[in-house]
Amino acid sequence: MKIIKSFIEGLYILQSDIFRDNRGKFIKIYSEKLFENFGLNIEIKESYYSISQKNAIRGMHFQRLPYDHIKLLFVTNGSILDVMIDIRKNSSTFGKYFSINIKANDGKILVIPKGLAHGFKSLEDNTIVHYMQTSCYAKDYDDGIRYDSFGFDWNCENPLLSDRDLNFKKFLDYESPF
Repeated sequence: MKIIKSFIEGLYILQSDIFRDNRGKFIKIYSEKLFENFGLNIEIKESYYSISQKNAIRGMHFQRLPYDHIKLLFVTNGSILDVMIDIRKNSSTFGKYFSINIKANDGKILVIPKGLAHGFKSLEDNTIVHYMQTSCYAKDYDDGIRYDSFGFDWNCENPLLSDRDLNFKKFLDYESPF
């Protein structure tokens, strides 16, 4: 496994080794010892996945303190356009966003730090995205910013969106807790 740093502090792309044989593929997603070697001391508290249709946009989500979390993300079916925006007020990259395409079984794992809002667009029907987090879901601390309010072009004319995501405040109207 190798680690690739992005220009946003704490945001990493891990490229996992893919082991192939006549049975198929094997990809290691998480190893406490390996992560510690990278300086990533991550204690997973919760794991879940979503299944999305093509052009579904989920985001831009995060949890406020004290339930903020580091998130590991990978795709096991389909593909996504993944997007994160830095909402840490004192960060040199505050308001800047990063995007990456991730495909099932490409071995890419995102490590998303606390203080970033996260979302993705599904590029295929039945795309499955897995999340592993360092805190558990806390409904009263769950939050987000509107997906189309920070200058990112999703390249999608008719996205599938939840009412919840459509009702988030715009980036410039949101007072970040980070």
